[in-house]
Amino acid sequence: MKNLIFPIAIEPGDTHLAFGVVVPDLPGCHSAGDSLEEAYANAKEAIEAHLDTLLDEGLPIPERLTLDEHRRNPDYAGFTWGFVTTRNIPALKKAVRINISLPETLVHDIDAYTQARGMSRSAFLALAAEHEMANA
Repeated sequence: MKNLIFPIAIEPGDTHLAFGVVVPDLPGCHSAGDSLEEAYANAKEAIEAHLDTLLDEGLPIPERLTLDEHRRNPDYAGFTWGFVTTRNIPALKKAVRINISLPETLVHDIDAYTQARGMSRSAFLALAAEHEMANA
């Protein structure tokens, strides 16, 4: 599963103002952070949540423009540009049922872990697989 890459427009911050982030390809998606690092992390979270909401509400994912097209937009004059890599939320939303076999004790451990965290077994296994592949 390929990750998605979104350009972000960053409004400079300072010791008194947070760094503002706008995601031009996702109207209404914005974020901020007290540091540039925090602004990037918060932007990733905002993008994934925005995509998740669009899909849950049955709304289309907007067409994406090139960075050059965004840079020519006068609304972003004075902004710095960056890129944020996110999980491919649209691909994650399309579930495929599979049949797997695991040791019974492992299934019990997974179930106890997921129940304590309010998540499903499937969600846990998907996150574990993503984590393992990201570290490969």
